[in-house]
Amino acid sequence: MALTGSRRSPTDPSLTRLRVALTTFFALDGFIFAGWVVRIPAIKAQVGASASELGLALLGVSAGAVATMVLTGGLCRRFGSRRITVVTGVLMSLSIALPPLTHSALTLGLVLLAFGAAYGGMNVAINSVAVDLVAALRRPVMSGFHAAYSLGGLLGAAVGGVLAPHLSPTTHLLLLTPIGLLVAAVAGRTLLGRRITSPPDDRRVPGAGTAAGGTAPAVRRTGLLVAVFGLIALCTAYGEGALAEWGPLHIQEDLGGGQGIAAAGYAAVALAMALGRLSGTALLERLGQTRALVLGGLTAAAGMLLGALAPSVWMALAGFAVTGLGLANLFPVAIARAGELAGPGGVAAASTLGYGGMLLGPPSIGFLADAFGLPTALTTVALLAATASAIAYAVRNIRPSP
Repeated sequence: MALTGSRRSPTDPSLTRLRVALTTFFALDGFIFAGWVVRIPAIKAQVGASASELGLALLGVSAGAVATMVLTGGLCRRFGSRRITVVTGVLMSLSIALPPLTHSALTLGLVLLAFGAAYGGMNVAINSVAVDLVAALRRPVMSGFHAAYSLGGLLGAAVGGVLAPHLSPTTHLLLLTPIGLLVAAVAGRTLLGRRITSPPDDRRVPGAGTAAGGTAPAVRRTGLLVAVFGLIALCTAYGEGALAEWGPLHIQEDLGGGQGIAAAGYAAVALAMALGRLSGTALLERLGQTRALVLGGLTAAAGMLLGALAPSVWMALAGFAVTGLGLANLFPVAIARAGELAGPGGVAAASTLGYGGMLLGPPSIGFLADAFGLPTALTTVALLAATASAIAYAVRNIRPSP
């Protein structure tokens, strides 16, 4: 039976179950990805890669993810976003076991193509389902879904920190496969069990569906704004990806922290982002979108300068946490705004740009680290966070033409 947002209460049990199931997939996404990133230092040592070689290997994640993101929109339209969510959740759970089986930077990059493909497809699919469910619920709960991703990342980092001194990367990541498959099976059964029918889409610009006459400028203006919010998502996701994959290495190699402390670096970011996103709705209601974006970007920039240049582990961890707090709501706000402007198509476009930043950032950091050192390379996160603030401020008064 279809779930019609205009006829059902937002507290309808069926919608609640669907929301829980989708939230579980967001958490699974963060949990598995965190399991990978906290073992990067050990896998780097295992394959004997330099910083630039590791950066090239990490480009496998980027290439696989971006290629899949381009295709996932069409797959979601043909087979349904919920089916693609479940399939990519299974593939991501299987592919997480591959990286520690490699013994060279080349083979690591090749298996990361598969992992990146599953990761990229899953992120587009879950955000597409989230758009439909937000419309059906008629509530601004996008930040809550992204909070689940951060909480999943926090749990994955915590588990990694506990297991790193005792288990090899192979054993640790192999254990994540049955956990992921079980979660995908249980949550997937609920997600596939019911359809989500959104109410009529009144968020689009009047006339945006036609390309004739005076509506063309409105269509172009809307497309430009979607691209702008996609750039904000890219700038902020660059920072999240860089912290995830290079933050632990910075703590371990530059500041002399152990494997457990290195894992705590990503855990600090994930916890701060989770707290920021859990309070995201209240923050947006109090400050508005523009102020939230501008202040968030500036906070992240200040935190990253501290995290990258601090002389001690604990100061760096504090800087990472402040960065996570600042970045917390920038990505979900940008994605949600793109959805308000152009519906699910806008979300797909902005998500692809955003996750492209998350996945292209780490290899860029690798090349910069070889040339200038990792602390200096990480300051580019602060630069892009400040750029996101500037973009949000610059477009604060621009609206799609009626």
